[in-house]
Amino acid sequence: MNLFLNYLVVAALFALVLAPVALGLARERRIDRQLRDAARGEAEPMKTESRGAFSQEPHTVGPAQCPLLS
Repeated sequence: MNLFLNYLVVAALFALVLAPVALGLARERRIDRQLRDAARGEAEPMKTESRGAFSQEPHTVGPAQCPLLS
């Protein structure tokens, strides 16, 4: 059982170290794709469906849209 836990700890540390690297590579590929599309003249803004807390669009909720006031 100790051997299994040791392997599990090593795998978790390995994943913890490589997670930022993988996220950085994904971000770099996205930026490269956007630059390539802009150079070709296909500079269409990508529309995302999700709206996070840090979205660039203003988030306004009126009384008719707020589920707590309905």
